[in-house]
Amino acid sequence: MDGWTQTMSAGSLLSIAAAAVLLLLVLIIKFKVHAFLALILVSLLTAFATNIPFQAIVPTLVNSFGGTLGAVALLVGLGAMLGKLVEHSGGAKVLADKMIELFGEKRAPFALGIASLLMGFPIFFDAGLIVMLPIIFAVARRLGGPILLYAMPAAAAFSVMHVFLPPHPGPVTASELYEANLGLLLLTGVIIAFPMWWVSGYMWGKFVAKRYPFPLGKALFGEVKEEEIVNPPSVGTVIFMLTLPLILIFMNTGLDFMRSVGVVDSEQGWFQLLTALGSTPIALLISTFVAMLVLGQRRGVEGSALEKVLDSSLAPICSVVLITGAGGMFGGVLRASGIGDALSGSLSDLGLPIIVAAYVIAVIMRLAQGSATVALVTAAGLMAPAVIGGDFSAMQVVAITLATAAGSVFAGHVNDSGFWLVGRLLGMDVKTTLKTWTVQQALESVIGFVFACIIFMMF
Repeated sequence: MDGWTQTMSAGSLLSIAAAAVLLLLVLIIKFKVHAFLALILVSLLTAFATNIPFQAIVPTLVNSFGGTLGAVALLVGLGAMLGKLVEHSGGAKVLADKMIELFGEKRAPFALGIASLLMGFPIFFDAGLIVMLPIIFAVARRLGGPILLYAMPAAAAFSVMHVFLPPHPGPVTASELYEANLGLLLLTGVIIAFPMWWVSGYMWGKFVAKRYPFPLGKALFGEVKEEEIVNPPSVGTVIFMLTLPLILIFMNTGLDFMRSVGVVDSEQGWFQLLTALGSTPIALLISTFVAMLVLGQRRGVEGSALEKVLDSSLAPICSVVLITGAGGMFGGVLRASGIGDALSGSLSDLGLPIIVAAYVIAVIMRLAQGSATVALVTAAGLMAPAVIGGDFSAMQVVAITLATAAGSVFAGHVNDSGFWLVGRLLGMDVKTTLKTWTVQQALESVIGFVFACIIFMMF
């Protein structure tokens, strides 16, 4: 769309975005239109309504869909294969039984959440959730009861770690824009992560499990009968298989963290090689091949039998991948329409305290176009001159960074690809996802902002 400039006002664009979201909800919830078709239709109508040039509409739709699909399809596909191998070998049941033995049935949701907090330190939200799902499903099947009781604490834990803590790319980028002390940001994030998760993940998970007590349906990785499991792997083997992608991905995020503080040179060949090997798709690919050997061939499952096991993992995730890609398409159209630039311009002088302004801008950007990363980077870029030019202490700059991150996660809904990923993986319809996951994201955001304000006032 070279040479095209959006001439509509921010108010008009925001009204169109709100109308598009409402139309999407009506189509899916009231008229039961398949989410994939509804997302494509509303994306197309939104492109027309926001005056995107006709010749650019289809490329915008396809590129936004493909950009999301490229990441999600590799991640979910490889993650499903890895999860299927863990499940089919009996590894998920072995680890679930061990966790229940150690922590007890009543503390199983808490244990899953704590494990996810630890796993979420190096691994991205969506990748972490995919890797953890076979264990969540195995515990849910073993103990019965609502799936949200076990899944919500884990999903919220990955979200908290991804949004607020380095070495994840969002907070690292914001810290660079604000010139925040990355070590202080990491330390502060670790301190506030647990109480944020405890309220918005663990306690909220217990609450929604009572309100929406649906059990685990057909799990993403299928059903495995206990009598079919021969020679299950040891607990240590299963833990190794689950931590292998974490170690590889941490190699990527850890190196990026060291680059951001000037410890290593990103131009070095070894840095680029290790960073590539630790990228999420390659880390999952390596882990899947190792799982084929450790959980497949060494247990006597090989050749066409192993191929069938892997192939059976792909059919259940096709809908998840396509709908998530379409959700990315909708968000991409909103971004291409110029709504972010228009909002940034109109919000640049709100007359609010800087920490409040950073939070509000990030919230509005998140609600308008869906992507938390875009919301965080846009808000930080807009507020950076005021933050750098202000007379703030190092801890106050950290607090502003946390407040911006908190705003970027607020109330993820239908224009966020993550909304569709969580909802579909857990077998929820749109209305239930809005009442559970969207509210969780809003709680996480508000609690994070409250902590940021307390830190800002104390230091």
